Amino acid sequence: MRKSIFYRYNPTTDSYERVYPSRRSRIWAGVRQAAWGLGIGGVILIALYLFIDLPREKYLRQQNEVLSSQVEDLERRADVASKVMDDIIQRDNNFYRVMMNADRITDAQRYAGLERERNYGAVDTLDNAEIIKRVIDKYDRLDRQIYSQILSFEELRSVASTSQDRLDHTPAIMPVSQTFLKQMASGYGYRVDPIYKTTRFHAGMDFSTDVGTPVYATADGVVKDAGWQKAYGLAIDIDHGYNYTTKFAHLSEITVRRGQHVKRGDLIGKVGSTGKSTGPHLHYEVHHKGVPQNPVNYYFYDLTPEQYNQMIIDAENAGHMMD
Repeated sequence: MRKSIFYRYNPTTDSYERVYPSRRSRIWAGVRQAAWGLGIGGVILIALYLFIDLPREKYLRQQNEVLSSQVEDLERRADVASKVMDDIIQRDNNFYRVMMNADRITDAQRYAGLERERNYGAVDTLDNAEIIKRVIDKYDRLDRQIYSQILSFEELRSVASTSQDRLDHTPAIMPVSQTFLKQMASGYGYRVDPIYKTTRFHAGMDFSTDVGTPVYATADGVVKDAGWQKAYGLAIDIDHGYNYTTKFAHLSEITVRRGQHVKRGDLIGKVGSTGKSTGPHLHYEVHHKGVPQNPVNYYFYDLTPEQYNQMIIDAENAGHMMD
């Protein structure tokens, strides 16, 4: 760049003399020019950043969008896996452990140590920190569930290997063949009495089917009562041991006697409509330690997982009692 030269008129000599700037002036001029250069350069860089995608920035932005999409997909998959795991846990508590007569695993046992304070570290500095932390929490929970479930199944395997006799004496099949069922008349729980029209607790399940349909023992045991039982009509009570008893009511015929030993699957009677009944059906109850249980949890030898799920739905939706 061409250097500027300045002159000043001297009246004494009647001539122009060259002016040499001081060191301070030169320094200040240099600083001023540098400041202008930096300012203009900064404005250009900001404009480039805001309005123009440089190749590297464009690549990083695309990668960030892909990663964000993948994290969202991981969260959706974690939600699906969690639902499946929750179903397995429900089956473990209400199905497998009932079958093995084992105590349920509490939530405190399943999730021990999961609520500890987490140190997310570098995650907090990311743009998608919240969704990433959610995904981490879900996979931590799922990991703990899987670990607890593996321990549970190992425990149940150990119990099963030494408890064949208990299994033989645990109700495990439907009392009537599914082939003969017309519908699930009523499930376990509070229902409207068909005669008195009041709400009361229904301690068993009602299976609507034809008179004369065979009724089977649902586990090994001893007949402790077989005969007329007031509102139950012709009924059978079986003591299976291990704190289990079953009741079969409203029969048209009884084919066993008190004190008789029966095996699972033995014919014990036939469906009828005796006693307090509004139509042909079997009323079936399962008791453990004297407490009525939901019989739907005691069909694990008879039903596939799909049939079991459908049975639960039918039992929940069946609100019409027949006794």
